Amino acid sequence: MINLLMPFVGWSGVLFCTLGYLLLSLKIIRADSLSFQLLNITGGLCLAVTAFNTQDLPNAVANILWMSIGLFALSRQFSRKQIGSEGRNG
Repeated sequence: MINLLMPFVGWSGVLFCTLGYLLLSLKIIRADSLSFQLLNITGGLCLAVTAFNTQDLPNAVANILWMSIGLFALSRQFSRKQIGSEGRNG
């Protein structure tokens, strides 16, 4: 069952990462948007899972780093919004 699912997961990862880059390049979304970060995080996760499945460790690590950058950027955005909203309420 896993062997049947892995190509779908891998192609989904390609689609998410490529779609994020396309939408960014067309200026439909911004680099600091939630949608761009979620596309990169999800795409990186899908590609890392398939790379681990095929024991392609350099590719897996590259995609974990890609995903981690998206998570880091997203966490910074949320912490800035929280700090901004606390400043207005205080």
